[in-house]
Amino acid sequence: MSALLFVLGFALVHAVAYTVAGAIALSFSRDLYAEKERVLDFMRDMNDDAESTHVKRWFLPVQLVRGVLLAVVLLPILGLLGEATFLARFAFLFGAAVLWMDVASSVPFPNTLEGAVYLKPRYLRLSRRGKLYAETLLYGLLFAAPVAWLLF
Repeated sequence: MSALLFVLGFALVHAVAYTVAGAIALSFSRDLYAEKERVLDFMRDMNDDAESTHVKRWFLPVQLVRGVLLAVVLLPILGLLGEATFLARFAFLFGAAVLWMDVASSVPFPNTLEGAVYLKPRYLRLSRRGKLYAETLLYGLLFAAPVAWLLF
């Protein structure tokens, strides 16, 4: 597969997986994102029309750009990944999605290591982090499986 097709396919799979995982997670985590007294009050309020419109307008373009950037980083090892078994590719991509892009991210958020250092305790309750980890694991599965299977 050419590098261009890999990057485009990767970006598309990322955007779809991220959207589906987020939609599913929102069904059990509205208290984090969309209530008046939402936990993640530093994020845009999805119940506010203006803020919600901003998110809806920029969500897909940003996720496609993010997917392209994530894919480009893998180009130097594309051959190695292509030689690996499906299971090895899946494990690598799942680990990258869950650990690099989330848990070990340099962004302070309730489910990252940086968040444990910098966020106030009210953001770090285990039940809240559990909802975020569930979303992260779901994204990892929805992302890694099709990339490992279809793009190699």
